[in-house]
Amino acid sequence: MAGLGPAIHETPRGIKLLLVDARPKAGHNRRKSARRRMNRLAKAAPYLQALPMSAVLVLFFAVPIVLVVVVSFFDYETYQLLIPAFTLENYREVFSEAVTYRTYLITVEVCTITWAITVVLGFFIAYFLAFQVRSVTWQTVLLLVCSIPFWTSIIIRMIAWVPLLGRNGLVNQLLLTTRITTKPQEWLLYSPFSVILGYVHLYTLTMIVPIFNSMIRIDRSLIEAAVDAGASTWQVMRTVILPLSKTGIAIGSIFVIAMVMGDFVTVDVLGGGQVASVGKQIATQLSYLQFPPAAANAMVLLVAVIAMIALLMRAVDIRKEL
Repeated sequence: MAGLGPAIHETPRGIKLLLVDARPKAGHNRRKSARRRMNRLAKAAPYLQALPMSAVLVLFFAVPIVLVVVVSFFDYETYQLLIPAFTLENYREVFSEAVTYRTYLITVEVCTITWAITVVLGFFIAYFLAFQVRSVTWQTVLLLVCSIPFWTSIIIRMIAWVPLLGRNGLVNQLLLTTRITTKPQEWLLYSPFSVILGYVHLYTLTMIVPIFNSMIRIDRSLIEAAVDAGASTWQVMRTVILPLSKTGIAIGSIFVIAMVMGDFVTVDVLGGGQVASVGKQIATQLSYLQFPPAAANAMVLLVAVIAMIALLMRAVDIRKEL
């Protein structure tokens, strides 16, 4: 019979030839096959979950970066915007002009001052929200209040400073009325001061949120132990809270550095052409349809920002926060 095979069975009375069922156990095999499929799907699940975001990153981040890199090696002429070629002339122009180094120096200086102010403001505001405001509801409400400026366009927020800081603005009128000064202060607008003020206004919230997120995770028993040991408020803040908030400070610093280094809108509106920045320089090149030099400048800026962020990440391990 099909599916039956011989088997020898030895007994005390002799040897018997038996027929046993040699057909494969289909049900068992089907279960093993199903388990193998499930294991394969389980192993592939993380990759399938990451696929949509990976596709977005490749399409809207990696591909544009590659295009900018390619264009940065093109040549150009006045009546022919892009000439497909491989030339290092665009990078030579970037590194051979003294104005490039001065522009980068000014940009880094403004970025450093902005970063320092936002770190101080962000730390103390986050400290107040995390340790002085006990109610979670009020913490949420106050964070929303801090985010109100983000409900409007960045251009509108920058233009709103002009009637405040201008020659006939409210600040100058207040200074003249109170006789603190005898003439309008020109440096309040279209100066590095106004640009830094605009940056602080824009990006302090991006420093507050990650620092606040780090502070609310601090074990309150550590603070109580420090207080019981006789530490003052400043000592607790310096020896307990500040070290445990370093990851939040690092994340906020990445946001501030990246956005300030590449910004040109704030410089254009509040700088009035009196303050140089790398972002403004790139925007000017694009306005003159000089795409290859602008692409080369953009790549140099990208490398500079990545280097700054890499140094920051070497100092602080932000993976603890993530």
